Amino acid sequence: MPKKPRGLRLAEDLQEEIEREMRLRGATFSEVASSLLREAVRMRRVPGVVFMDGPAGRRASIAGTGLDVWEVIATFKSVGEDHGRLRTSYEWLSDRQLSAALAYYELYPGEIDARIEEEERWTPARLYEELPFVRPRNGLSTDEPGA
Repeated sequence: MPKKPRGLRLAEDLQEEIEREMRLRGATFSEVASSLLREAVRMRRVPGVVFMDGPAGRRASIAGTGLDVWEVIATFKSVGEDHGRLRTSYEWLSDRQLSAALAYYELYPGEIDARIEEEERWTPARLYEELPFVRPRNGLSTDEPGA
């Protein structure tokens, strides 16, 4: 979708916060403001989902859990999209938290499916190729006998 320039008047304190994010992220004002607005809209559409930073970038997470939405959805798919089995897999989560993950996936399936696909590409061979320092000292990979 093409981007349209928009005039926007911001309170000085809000502009300072965006400029702080610009410095931290090494991004432009427009990139930071767009990212913040996108996340705000998504959190408003799906209460119970928040965004967190991590080694793989920002991601949608279930508030108060440390779990990413993609993790819950990957489990949901692995149990044949059975709500009862999902509930059993995450018995410590409330129905509201599980519903938030499912609702987010319903609204933004492309984002979550892309993340699941990326995670599935992390085989032991790829891990050792990209991060050789994580190979066990005995030289065995975790998928070899005796590892």
